[in-house]
Amino acid sequence: MILTGKKIFEEAKAGRIDLDPFSPDRITTNSYDLALGRTVIRYTADIIDPREPAPFEEMIIPEDGLLLNKGDFVLGHSKERLGSDFYVPIIHGKSGTARMGLFVHVTADLIDIGSHGVTTFQLYATLPVRLYAGMLIAQVSFWKPLGNIELYNGKYQNSTGPRPSMTYKDFK
Repeated sequence: MILTGKKIFEEAKAGRIDLDPFSPDRITTNSYDLALGRTVIRYTADIIDPREPAPFEEMIIPEDGLLLNKGDFVLGHSKERLGSDFYVPIIHGKSGTARMGLFVHVTADLIDIGSHGVTTFQLYATLPVRLYAGMLIAQVSFWKPLGNIELYNGKYQNSTGPRPSMTYKDFK
């Protein structure tokens, strides 16, 4: 069962949904709009080996925006810290963003219950497009789980910025 916008508001105010910073004007009929944070990372290796940490460079999005050319791929993050120990967050890119030629994929759109932190966005430009910190880029909805709840305690817990792949930890 999906929460309505009004219920998201109530649950956020009651502390059962973590959305920080929280702005009531970003609540929609059944989701909450997420903004792009200031930092992006770009992998610097010619080949990404999942058994090794991938080298990357970190960039701050300038005030006049960051131009992505066709075919560019970067990792960004939500400005908001989000999560819940009571509901399952599901994140999707906003349709208006996709219509600009920017594909927004979330590392795992189904966020584990109990996971808290900013979310990492995988941003792929199919056309030249400019990114701005604070632009509304995605939306999160919250779903009520059925069954016993086991809270997430994994390698991406408490993320504070874009997180590169940590699949190398699965090989150890």
